[in-house]
Amino acid sequence: MFRTNMRVCVLLLVIFLLNALPLQMVIAATPQLSEAPLIAKKPKESNVKPLHKIIDEQIQSEYKDQTNSVSTISSDGEFLRRVYLDLTGRTPSITQTREFLNDSRTDKRAILVDQLLASAEYARYTSQQLDVMLMRRLRKKYINVSTWEEYLRKSVADNKPLDQIVREIFASDGSNKETQAAARFYLARAGDVNELTRDIGKIFLGADLTCAQCHDHPDVNEWKQDHYYGISAFLIRSFVFTDKKKKQTVFAEKAEGEVKFESVFEVRDKTSKGAETTLPVVFNGPKISEPAFKKGEEYQVKPAKDVRPIPKYSRRAQLGVAITAPQNRRFARTMANRLWAMMLGRGIVHPLDADHSDNPPSHPQLLEILTDQMISHQFDLKWYLREIVLSETYQRSSANDLFTKKSSGKLDDSRFTHAIMKPLTPEQFSWAVLQATGYADIHRKSLKNKLTEESLRKRLLGYEKRFVTLFGGLPGKPVEGFETTADQILYLSNDGGIQGLVMPSSGNTADRVLKVPVDQPDKIAEELYLSVLNRHPDQTETEEVAKLLQGKAGVERSQMVSDLVWALVMSSEFRFNH
Repeated sequence: MFRTNMRVCVLLLVIFLLNALPLQMVIAATPQLSEAPLIAKKPKESNVKPLHKIIDEQIQSEYKDQTNSVSTISSDGEFLRRVYLDLTGRTPSITQTREFLNDSRTDKRAILVDQLLASAEYARYTSQQLDVMLMRRLRKKYINVSTWEEYLRKSVADNKPLDQIVREIFASDGSNKETQAAARFYLARAGDVNELTRDIGKIFLGADLTCAQCHDHPDVNEWKQDHYYGISAFLIRSFVFTDKKKKQTVFAEKAEGEVKFESVFEVRDKTSKGAETTLPVVFNGPKISEPAFKKGEEYQVKPAKDVRPIPKYSRRAQLGVAITAPQNRRFARTMANRLWAMMLGRGIVHPLDADHSDNPPSHPQLLEILTDQMISHQFDLKWYLREIVLSETYQRSSANDLFTKKSSGKLDDSRFTHAIMKPLTPEQFSWAVLQATGYADIHRKSLKNKLTEESLRKRLLGYEKRFVTLFGGLPGKPVEGFETTADQILYLSNDGGIQGLVMPSSGNTADRVLKVPVDQPDKIAEELYLSVLNRHPDQTETEEVAKLLQGKAGVERSQMVSDLVWALVMSSEFRFNH
């Protein structure tokens, strides 16, 4: 049997499990579409250089004399697979692969990008990316996760400005049914002020202020304790409240309460002048004062037993406005950097929550330009992602001449001179497997005129959930890189669900491969590689497939084809977006 004595399968599985070889070496050895969502208005751009051209100028200006260190533009197959994964969360079907590879139009990449950005799959997958960024795969608490996911999906589908989404999230307390889903950001964290403060700093301001809670940050001079408590001051009066009559949990707020803090170092050294306090403030921005009320007149609804208090003035209501205010450039800069990292594999500032002077951007001027453009284009998410993927910087190959020429040079991911290998997210991995095996196509065909992105996802959601459970990491601590656990290995190697995907079934990949005449090994290899890896096989791979299938017939041939599909799906080349 192939799994026990065929060296190709063993080799591919070993590469998958150990990931010992850089994928660039694998790639260097091989040759290298729904209803459109609403698009936000943006400034007229006549006679204005598009951002993707500016990106390339900025990146290329640093390596004009280092051409041997720069990858060429990706092959059509490499680009096709990458952009499908990045914009829709799946790989293309064999039909879509063949159509694109055979398309002779010079602007076919731009055409494809626009088709993908207009798809329902783009809205779904991009909203999943935002979900992980905002929620860290936290489990359900008070708010139904599906309503939150639908809120994000619809927001992306409508191309709602990113700053508006953030303001809506910070404004929601969960009491209004129409906006209740957005309160999950607060309620899934049980309203914990310190956890919220830390996450707000990391996610929206590019600053991990964890070590500034008890004293000024010991390693980052510009991050102060009052920065931490300036954010905390927006939230200090808020708490989780459950209305027993309505059976509803909300993020309620009092009219009084101040943050109090002092450095543990000053307490230790007996130099403390006592606890300090601060008004709400985002970093070094303006402190937000509040109206004064006569005692007893601070509330619309006064606190009482089993009654949710409602103050006349809400501190927390100012948070979203302050975070996204034009003068708070940190927000736009952080969002520009996070989205850049989502598409290219790392940030211009990296790590993403370490934006400070001792960790300068790899390309300072480019990050300033991206920040400016994010603001001037009103946080248009779709426009921003489109400009990134249209750039040569995004479209470079992950392979490089350094692997084939005698050179002591080393690729530097921070320079963006090549495509950085990105492990597939659990969502990408699940849908890539379903597509590569042809299982998704079987269900597309069976749905007939009822086929939509939503109906197909409902059919296959169980597979996605299983992959997320196994590959997504612990709730609150999602995996950022590639990891292999015993459970993952056992699932991919022995689970009946996975084995069922690779066995021949009417219309799936194994079935199509078996229908190719046995005397056409090159066609057999092509069907296999285009289906699974979205590229043509090289001569060596074609010969290997022919050798493995030579003399096989009936059940033995069927099993061998299934094993070949399984082996390619388990390979490192498949597991990464490159």
